[in-house]
Formats: sequence, C-alpha cells, structure tokens
Amino acid sequence: MANPIHFGVTLPQIKRSWAEARDAALEFDRLGYDSVWVCDHMYGVPMPNLPIFEAWSQLAAVAAITERVQLGTLVTPPFFRNPAVFAKQVATIDHVSNGRTIVGLGAGWFDSEFTGYGLPFPSTRERLRGIEETCEILTRLWTEPSVTFEGKHFQLKDAVCEPKPVRRPPILIGGGGEKILMGLVVKYAQMWNNLAAFQHELPQKIAALRRRCDELGRDFAEIEVSQQCTVVIAATDDEATAALAKASRIYGGHMGAAIEEHGIWGTPAQVVERIERHVKLGCTGFVIEFFGRDTREPARLFAEQVLPAFAAGR
Repeated sequence: MANPIHFGVTLPQIKRSWAEARDAALEFDRLGYDSVWVCDHMYGVPMPNLPIFEAWSQLAAVAAITERVQLGTLVTPPFFRNPAVFAKQVATIDHVSNGRTIVGLGAGWFDSEFTGYGLPFPSTRERLRGIEETCEILTRLWTEPSVTFEGKHFQLKDAVCEPKPVRRPPILIGGGGEKILMGLVVKYAQMWNNLAAFQHELPQKIAALRRRCDELGRDFAEIEVSQQCTVVIAATDDEATAALAKASRIYGGHMGAAIEEHGIWGTPAQVVERIERHVKLGCTGFVIEFFGRDTREPARLFAEQVLPAFAAGR
C-alpha cells in the first residue's frame, strides 16, 4: 500500500483576529485536513510592526477547540525559548490536544526579532547547534525521569518534565541545508519540511536527504517529506490564472517563488496533477497556505475536489 499523503493548512496569524483564526481552525478540522500550522515569529514578516499572534499560545487555544487535526509550528527557532521550558509547554499542549502536537524546528533568520527581544542570534552554524541541543533536551525530558545536560548553549541540572506528553511529539526540522541541517533531520526528526523558497529545488533536496540517510544509516522511508507551499485553486481556468497573477505579485520571491512552473495552482484537476508530481518525487506531506483573504473558501474547494483523489492512501 502506498504511503498516506498528509495535508496540513496554515492558520490566519499575521494581521488577523483570533475570531478569524478560531473559525478557520474549526473549519479545517471539520473538512478533514490532517494538521494545522502557524509560523513562529515575534514580528510579522517582513515588518516588525505587523501584528502577529505568538505561535504556541495560539496553538494551545486551537488545541482546546479542535478534535482531530494535529498542531505544529513551521518553524520554531532554538533561541526563542529555553528548551526545557519549551518541552514543558509542548507537553502541556499535548495533553490539551490529547496527543496532537508536532514540534517544528528551524534555525530562524529574521535577526531583528531576536535582537529586538534581547535574544541571542549567533551564526547559522551555532543556531544549528542550538537545534541539536534542543532536540536532545526535548527527547530526553519527554522520556527520562530527570535530565542533566551540559551543552554549549543550554544547561540543565536534574530537570524533570511531568506529566510526559500523551505521545512523544514528532519532531519536524525545516530548511534546505544539505549537510548539517539534514544530518540533524536524520539523527533526530520524524519529518523534514522543504520550505517554500526551495520548492523549485525539491528533487535535489530529496536526493540530498536520501544521501544523508545512507551516510548516517537511517531508513529514508522513516522520514515524512513535506513541502511548504502556496496553493492557488479556483473553479475555472480564468479564475485560477487571475488568482495566480495576483499571488505572484503579492508573494514575490518568497511563498510565490517559481510558483507557475513548480508550484501547485489551477483548477482542482490541475491541482491534483501538480500534487501528484510532488508525490512522485518522494513528497508525502504538504503544509498549505491557501491564497485568498478568507482561506476557508479555497480550503473547501480543495477538500471537496482534491482530497478525495488521495483518499485511498490516507
């Protein structure tokens, strides 16, 4: 049997109200999506004065009102929170959700939000080292009675995390680094996410992850490969083309990077075809940002006419 294909959706978060986020979460839960996601930023990207909800507080609230969707971040950087306190936060939310949390980790890049909040923002290599220490601390606190840890960036002495999570939350690591970052994926993670900016490089990135699995002795099939992506979907060709043009203007080189050639857009039938291209490359999950002011509308069309095409493997 083919591996199931997982479909997640991002929640309204930047310049949106709690009512919008709440209503979207309830609708995505009802529609049958596998997961909902938020970004973990202190400032709204790309400008510090853009209002944005704090990621794990928002997920805690969503955990209490939803029933089945998993809840994750894309992605949490290592120096936003002490990792032992973070382990406790995640364990709490895991109990609120009855075992539905996913911990998405990444290096972080928006230096002004670190320096503005008085947080360390070391070199990329050291931020990756921070991810590694965070992974070890999370894993140990969730499985061991007490933990003493002496790392370069973080130290614990007889730290206890009780209660343990309902389940051991899967760790996702997001990013395109083919050596150090993918080595961390192979060593610690159950999921790897290819960020939207690298969607056009998905074949090369998957090949790199396969190589790291071979080098480090991990079965590639154990890792869920997910793609962060904008999805532009409309009922007709004309509507889809117009929406694509608008999305490309708004997103530019970020979420819209090479979307016409490499992205997922079009009528429902075209969207199915473009998803299948990703699946053939080895992609088994998608974290979708639907294009539209009210993302519930394209999410409904996708749920009605795209999800059934992948129902057999889900």
